Amino acid sequence: MTVTERLLHYVSFDTQSDESSETCPSTAKQKLLGEALVEEMRAMGIADARIDKDGYVYGSVPGAPGAPAIGLIAHMDTSPDCSGRDIKPRIVEYTGGDIALNDTTALSPEDFPILNRSVGKHLIVTDGTTLLGADDKAGIAEILTAVEELLAEGGAHAPLRIGFTPDEEIGRGADRFDLAHFGADYAYTVDGGTLGELEYENFNAASAVVTVHGRNVHPGSAKRCMVNAQLIAMEFHGMLPVHDRPEATEGYEGFSHLCAMQGEVEKATLEYIIRDHDRATFEARKALFASAADFLNAKYGAGTVEVALRDSYYNMREKIEPHMAIVEAAQQAMRDAGVTPRVVPIRGGTDGARLSYEGLPCPNLFTGGMNFHGKFEYCSLDTMKRAEQTILNLIQLWAE
Repeated sequence: MTVTERLLHYVSFDTQSDESSETCPSTAKQKLLGEALVEEMRAMGIADARIDKDGYVYGSVPGAPGAPAIGLIAHMDTSPDCSGRDIKPRIVEYTGGDIALNDTTALSPEDFPILNRSVGKHLIVTDGTTLLGADDKAGIAEILTAVEELLAEGGAHAPLRIGFTPDEEIGRGADRFDLAHFGADYAYTVDGGTLGELEYENFNAASAVVTVHGRNVHPGSAKRCMVNAQLIAMEFHGMLPVHDRPEATEGYEGFSHLCAMQGEVEKATLEYIIRDHDRATFEARKALFASAADFLNAKYGAGTVEVALRDSYYNMREKIEPHMAIVEAAQQAMRDAGVTPRVVPIRGGTDGARLSYEGLPCPNLFTGGMNFHGKFEYCSLDTMKRAEQTILNLIQLWAE
């Protein structure tokens, strides 16, 4: 299969993960894709391909003696932020302007200026009702197409370790990854975006749940005794910097993002994610949440506001920098594919961030997908082919 055929096939599997689930994988349907990938890998000659009880897919390809074992990793799940069921992908040749996804929804360069980079390219788009799933099924397609080509052509290459993870989108992709079994010296996640992106820095990440306790009484007799948890929650949010939000930041700028809120007079909750590339600033952002709670508790009474903070992952840069040869090899592989490397920070995280902290240095490569996690997601077929060639070049370079 071509890289395009693979992606179109993989997105037919609904693999949304579920943050509220306590199982691994969080949704059983992820295993359906995993089992299909194992069957496909075995058919191309990867005899040890397998899926474990937690839904992780592994396989290996022997390579040049003495060369480091190189891992290639992508995730199977799609984001729970938008439906991943009954995806109807469509290939369009983009000539500029709006792309009508359906009668009422269009993908427009006015909303997404980065679309202008794709004029003259072939894109896979959605029908405007679901996400596409290029995040990260494009990465899977590119890895397996490159490996299939490698097996067909022969020639010297590094020993390969292939890993496909569940639940990356809910921050659990590395939870049960079997590093000892995987056996790679270095690895690359294939989970990036536009042409040439190479990433070895990511956000430090935490979640915060703010719970506000109020006191409800009849509004007719509420004077000096009602405590409206919703209003205090609004006051808490108003204490956070107005411009430290995703919609006002870019590059290395961090943010606090209100993801969900619910409430009534008696109780209100606010759910945030906190992100920053700089560790000191990251810690300061978390401290601001605690100090805001302390202020409101002094104002309204002890225990009115509770803040539960939980770190999710950290910036992998400090784990990559002692091993910059893996970044340099990726840059050379891109140049050999006619791609200009662009080192940029990840405004998010990957399985590679966690795995780097667990001892497997793991930068991230581009896939060609854009506008992840929503109905405006699209993927460039031209960039996918460059990603496939970059991967093929990379695993051959490591045998030299």
